[in-house]
Amino acid sequence: MKVSEMGEFGLIDLLAKMIPDSKVNRPVIGIGDDAAAWRSESSLQLATVDTLVQGVHFSLETITWKELGWKSLAINLSDIAAMGGVPQYALVALALPEDTEVADVTLLYEGMIELAGRFDVAIIGGNISRSPAVSITVTVLGGSLNGEVLRRSAARPGDKIAVTGYPGSAAAGLEMLSQDLQFGVEMSTYLRSAFTRPRPRIAEGQLLLKEGVKAAIDTSDGLLADLRHVCEASGVAAKINTNLLPIHPAVARGFGERARELALSGGEDYELLFTGKAEIVERIRAKMEYPVTVIGEITSGKPGEISLLDVDGSPVKIENTGWKHF
Repeated sequence: MKVSEMGEFGLIDLLAKMIPDSKVNRPVIGIGDDAAAWRSESSLQLATVDTLVQGVHFSLETITWKELGWKSLAINLSDIAAMGGVPQYALVALALPEDTEVADVTLLYEGMIELAGRFDVAIIGGNISRSPAVSITVTVLGGSLNGEVLRRSAARPGDKIAVTGYPGSAAAGLEMLSQDLQFGVEMSTYLRSAFTRPRPRIAEGQLLLKEGVKAAIDTSDGLLADLRHVCEASGVAAKINTNLLPIHPAVARGFGERARELALSGGEDYELLFTGKAEIVERIRAKMEYPVTVIGEITSGKPGEISLLDVDGSPVKIENTGWKHF
């Protein structure tokens, strides 16, 4: 069987079953969540790693080297945010064609350094090797708040489903850049930034944890795909009221009727999708400076099954349900 036939998460499940449990260094959370977690003598530690490959995850025709540096670190910081954690250290492994300009590599690092400085993250090492295409692998290490973390497996029937920000903005930005769509300056700036310079919701993730949220994930694969990960891990189903989706005005103006599909299936927003009791979510909405929108509810039912409903309760169907690696 080829990896394309098994799929990304089927492959992850296979590898997770192959890797034996350590009798000495046993993790609290292993393969399958946004970050791994293990307990040291004094606290709960976090680790995550992600790779961006030229021609698969990015094109240098639609992103600058500096933006690429920012984004390559941001996507890892977002995993720590999804656990409610505190990022501390980063390791960077670069694979580069031999004709890569040194100036471009310095721009790449300028982007990383700028973002790292915003969260007091120290870039402490890494590796450089030759490759036919650019590949950037970043590992981020961090810690938890008070020994607790947000998990994908803690959603319960009756929980409200909420999301930060405006899902679909990054997908709209990619479409604008890849298809050379022409919009006004303000609109183009927003859409480009949404795709190339995502903001990791570190403080927001910590607030969720402090206020009693148990389940969360970052929207890297798309809102629907990531909600399905939560539902499958938690053994629950969900319903989404599509009329409640928070769509940014720039996306609504630029993409019209397709804005809803972009919000549901477009990935790389790196916002936080979380569940919790209604009173907890309302308390978070009052305290968080960034927009938080309730879009549905966790239900009992077939694990991973998601019902999409229109404003009048009619079922909604979409063809694209999110990013798949294979």
